Amino acid sequence: MKNRNTQLTAVLFVIAFALAPIVQAVPSLDGGPTRPPANEAPSPDGGPTRPPPNEAPRPDGGPVRPANDRFSANSEASSAYSTSSQDETLPVITINSTGDVTRGKTGSFVLGMNPIMFGGSYVNFSVSGTAIPGVDYVPLVSPAHIGQSGYGVILVQTLPDRRGPASRQSYSVVVTLEPGPGYAVGEPKSAQMMIKP
Repeated sequence: MKNRNTQLTAVLFVIAFALAPIVQAVPSLDGGPTRPPANEAPSPDGGPTRPPPNEAPRPDGGPVRPANDRFSANSEASSAYSTSSQDETLPVITINSTGDVTRGKTGSFVLGMNPIMFGGSYVNFSVSGTAIPGVDYVPLVSPAHIGQSGYGVILVQTLPDRRGPASRQSYSVVVTLEPGPGYAVGEPKSAQMMIKP
């Protein structure tokens, strides 16, 4: 009988030891204030408990972690700056010019997409430069479409020079890719062509 009591006591001790970390706060039997969990130190002024010295409180109010837990700190910091897997799978769009164009002819900007997205994509862009839309070339309309081949073209149809022979010079057209849903802007994100007289 004494042997059974010893075994029962040992089993109860093991169970109590295993359950101790799970219990967060144990109410006192007399209905008074609860005592802090085993891993927290009571506050000297009777206020809320504070973590023991070897644990650092988290600024976001989450569970405390050991102050010397470098792995947790590093993983939290890296997750704050890492991109999501959705961002990593977005196709990257780039742009290049096919070169300068003589007035009266058509030039082009070539858009590339990598990886190729099924169904293609529409890409936003802005236009700048010294050439004037409607005077030097037919105005370009954003967005441009990239097909399933992974390439798209923005055509620049030049117009006759109405300024007269005294102002014959080259004018620039610059197309710059703009961010948009479903793609990321890569490098080069801008390209230029000259409209020559």
